[in-house]
Amino acid sequence: MQRTTTAHAPLVFQWPIRVYYEDSDAGGVVYHSNYLNFMERARTEWLRHLGFEQPQLKADLGVIIVVHSMQMAFKSPAYFNDMLQIECNISKVGRGSLEMEQKITRGDALLIKAEVKLAFVNADTFKPVAIPADVKTAMLNN
Repeated sequence: MQRTTTAHAPLVFQWPIRVYYEDSDAGGVVYHSNYLNFMERARTEWLRHLGFEQPQLKADLGVIIVVHSMQMAFKSPAYFNDMLQIECNISKVGRGSLEMEQKITRGDALLIKAEVKLAFVNADTFKPVAIPADVKTAMLNN
């Protein structure tokens, strides 16, 4: 895991993932739905990097984070045994939701680009709630 920045770009969280045989089809190409799993893992690690575990958010604060919507563009396939980087970059933080750009790359090659909207909801009712203050502060300052 690493965080990078440039003079004109915000901090980006990166998480490495290797493509395993189980992630690919008989031809060694990553099956399309597995990219969603890769992005979810990176978001979980990003949240952990901020100091929060999902079970803790549910148990202590009564909130869970759900995917509200997502748009993806498939640019190029990944293959068995590839080493990929999954990027998480917050583009907008609202009262109870956030928007994140995620990219999957192999070296300099962009494989997937996604716009993900995440919502905070009550763990029991699934009704929207505000992002807890300490979580929001961590998101904005990291």
